[in-house]
Parts: sequence; C-alpha cells; structure tokens
Amino acid sequence: MKKKLLKIIGVLVAGWLLVTLIWFGFDLDGRLDWNIGTQYAQKDSTDNYSASELEKIEKGPKVLYGINVDSFNVTQERVKANQFLTDILQPHGVSYATVDAIGRHWKDTFDVRRMRANHKYTVISKKDDAKTPAYFIYEIDNTDYVVYNLNDTLFAYRGKKPLKIIRKETAGLIDNSLYLTLEEQGASPALAVELSEVYAWAVDFYRIQKGDWFKVIYDEKWVDGQRVGIGKIYAALFNHHNQDYYAIYFDEDGQGGSYYDENNKSCRRSFLKAPLKFFRISSPYSLRRKHPVTGKVKGHFGTDYAAARGTPIMSTANGTVIEAQRKTYNGIYVKIKHNSVYTTQYLHMSKIADGIRPGVRVKQGQTIGYVGSTGQATGPHVCYRFWQNGVQVDSRKVKIPPAENIKKEYEDAYAKHKKEWLKKLEEIDKSWEEKNDATQVQAAVH
Repeated sequence: MKKKLLKIIGVLVAGWLLVTLIWFGFDLDGRLDWNIGTQYAQKDSTDNYSASELEKIEKGPKVLYGINVDSFNVTQERVKANQFLTDILQPHGVSYATVDAIGRHWKDTFDVRRMRANHKYTVISKKDDAKTPAYFIYEIDNTDYVVYNLNDTLFAYRGKKPLKIIRKETAGLIDNSLYLTLEEQGASPALAVELSEVYAWAVDFYRIQKGDWFKVIYDEKWVDGQRVGIGKIYAALFNHHNQDYYAIYFDEDGQGGSYYDENNKSCRRSFLKAPLKFFRISSPYSLRRKHPVTGKVKGHFGTDYAAARGTPIMSTANGTVIEAQRKTYNGIYVKIKHNSVYTTQYLHMSKIADGIRPGVRVKQGQTIGYVGSTGQATGPHVCYRFWQNGVQVDSRKVKIPPAENIKKEYEDAYAKHKKEWLKKLEEIDKSWEEKNDATQVQAAVH
C-alpha cells in the first residue's frame, strides 16, 4: 500500500512539472517572469531596449537645479540689456500679478531689480497644450541661483551648483606682468589677485620686474566644466629682486589660518603696503613738491595712489575711526587711530563707505571709502598719510612690525607642515631654466 501511494505521488509531481514546462515554454534560462493570477511578461533585459532608451537608463533622469526635467520643456536664455522680469515671463504665459508677487513677496530671497544683463535664466514648462510655466530660475553668479516655483503655491528658494575643487600647481618667469605670465601658463589670471593679497605686506606688485619668478600650489573652483574662481593658496614662493619670499598656509587651531614663511614668521604685517589693491603712485611723499593746483612749492606729506573713481579704499590696519568728514582742501576723508604710535588718513574720497563714522572699529583691509577727487585734487586718487608718534612720515619707508608669528606650542606642528610644502614647491619644475640652458648650449655650438 505504501509503495502504491509513493508511485501515485511520483506520477502527480511529474505531471505538474510537465504542465509547468509546457505553460512557460521550457524557459529554463529564466528569461520570463510571471505573477500568479496575472499574465506573464518578459523580464527586463538590455537586449530589449533601443540605444536611446539604454542611454537614458544609464544616465538616469535629467536634473537641472535639483529639478527632474524629463517630463518638462526647458528654455534657457540670457537676460538682455534693459530687459525686466515682466519682459521675460509674460511671453511664457506668466501673469502680471504673479510677476508682481515675485518682486514684492520674495525680495528677501532675491531682489529681481538686481537682475543683470547676460546672466542665464531658465524657464521650465509643463508638456501640456498651454506649456504652463512651472519654474523660473535665475543664475545670480557662476555658482548661486534662485528658483521660483510657479505652480499652485508660489514660493522661492536659493540654491548652489555643485562645486568641484581641483588642486593645481604652476610656475613662471615674469617677462611683462604676473597677469600675462599666468595666462601664458594656462592658469587663471585671477590667481594674480590672490597672490597680491598673500604678499600684500612684502611685495609691491606694481614694481615687479622682468626676471622675477614664482611657484604656487593652489585650488581652482570649477562649475559646469568651467573655471569660476581660485580657492585656497596652500604654498607659494615668489622671487622678487632676487630675494625669495615664501608663504605657507597654516591653521594653528582650526579657527582660520594665515601665511607664514620658512622662518616661522608671519607673512602679514600690522599695516598693508597701500590702501588700494591696484594702483599707481602718482606723487610720492616729498619735503618739496610743486602743488599741481596752487603751483606753490611745499611739502607733500603723503603718498598719492591714482586709481579709477569709485575704487574701494581699505584701512591699512585695525583701528578706530577718529574723523570722517569733508574739508575744503582734504575733500572727503577718513582718519584712523591704530594705536598709541600709528595714525593714518585717506583724502579726496568720492564718498565714505556705509557705517564709517567716528568711534567705529575697523579691520585691516576693510573698505572705508571710495576713490574720488574732492578737495584740492586734479584727478581721482587717494592721498595716504601716515603718522608715527605724532609726526607725518613716508609710509613706504617705515619699518612696519610683523603680525604675530607662530606660537611656541604650534612650532613642532608647523615644522612638519612646512617641510611637506617646501618639498612640494621644490618639486615644481622651473621650465624656463631648461629653456635658458638649451639656448646657451645652442649659442655655444654656433
């Protein structure tokens, strides 16, 4: 009886397997998928998609400004000169009431009156008959943008494009200017501005001479495959008038670092060399100078730095504003007391910066006013005056004390850090020396 029962069970199992194989077409390699109670369907396989469909699957959804735009129409343009938000949005069917609401209710997010020509904007519309606009995006700069959601509930928010940081190094021999040399090396000319700030206390970048050279290790900022700025400078060597100037970034306590040289001394000084980033000296400090307005010969107890009208004027050191006013000869000016020894004054401004008034504390590099030609002046410039112990002196000849050097408790850490970056600087080739050697060899042969 037991054997007969087992035989019956065997026949039933075999029958069930046969029916299953017939039903699914002997799909032994698993190409078919099925659900009980529903019709069977073919499994996903790359063999069953077109090339364009495969490309979409591999790339994933198209995302712009954090929005999946696969099911939208996308229009991208640039703001034209004298074009307002109304001019941009109304052709896309956005009502004047909505445009007005954007301008009035979302001013804190972004003031649309600050839209500038040639900045990119994007309109994302639904794929319906009316092409109803769903989003409007305006690029404030290379990285920042503002999104206006135009759907049922209007709202706005800011965003940032993904920023890619790339470590770079470059070196060059200056033949004409630092700017042009960097451009020839394929580096961003904006690096010249950053280097001028690192060496603001040691090198006068308007007195760079042919034959000066440099090495620098730094970060570049990239967005959408385009270089948009300079990040941190890690280490640099600038040879100026055959003297080496090292600058190595070091953050002692995680509160924001500074630059130090190979001798553990700060690259900063308690005073900047000049109150402007870019300038030319139009009239130096002199005990006898013929005044350009009155024609009289008298002492000129300041240094005139010529620059375009409106150029920001910086306080050359930390201090307290003691005067901010206008007088007949000085024009609009600011005077700052830095300590018991040093005082500075900045004359002939076009205007004083917002918030600058007597009693206000200012920091080194802070904008205190703008270049002008008020008072007795023939053209836009700032007359920079410098007092030491109550006596006006030539600011370009005063020996300025350095800022605080490496603290003793961080000396060992800096020694290790410095060694690493000095080695990296040393490893950067000075390609111009190879060219000079080749030229000399060629000359010797001939």
